[in-house]
Amino acid sequence: MELSQWADMASWTAISTPKHAEATMQRIAIIGSAGTGKYTLTRRLRELTGLSVIHLDALYWCPGWVATPDADWETLVEGIASQEKWITDGNYGRTMEPRLERADTVVFLEFPRVVCLWRVFKRWLRFRGRSKPDMAPGCPENLYWEFVRWIWNYPTRSRPRVMERIKGHSADTEIIVFRSQKEIVRFLARLADKGDGSTGSP
Repeated sequence: MELSQWADMASWTAISTPKHAEATMQRIAIIGSAGTGKYTLTRRLRELTGLSVIHLDALYWCPGWVATPDADWETLVEGIASQEKWITDGNYGRTMEPRLERADTVVFLEFPRVVCLWRVFKRWLRFRGRSKPDMAPGCPENLYWEFVRWIWNYPTRSRPRVMERIKGHSADTEIIVFRSQKEIVRFLARLADKGDGSTGSP
């Protein structure tokens, strides 16, 4: 599938019926801007599949918002990707390739930037002064201009690079793009109705 086709997709159903929605998802990479609902989706997929969830933010950031050194981070993510079953939640372009190489399913969340900003603002109001559930302890929720600008620019700056990377793995990876909450709800309902063969056990 060409990148231009992805750019024009109106919903996940336009991609085709996701084969892993009816078969077995073992390694799921969830990617998207802040405020697209990655945490909520990973939590629901964990309930439906039994797969363990790895929130990359919680691993990358140390207390006090101290970043993990690059070399250590790359080693850590490569180790995660080498496991047989997982759901990862997060972007981190430097270490995206190992996850894309191993994932059997990539979910890209593409919501309007205004929706993302509104959700992030509500999240800040809810968790300000403390860490949100998918963040490392000692990293209280904050909202600053550079982060807001990153969210606003994500569709034009980050998205093209991410989609180009995903394109390179389209031959053997199921690609699902969601552009609204309704699409996600529909997909999860279908997954729940049909049942999924994956489990979190060895």
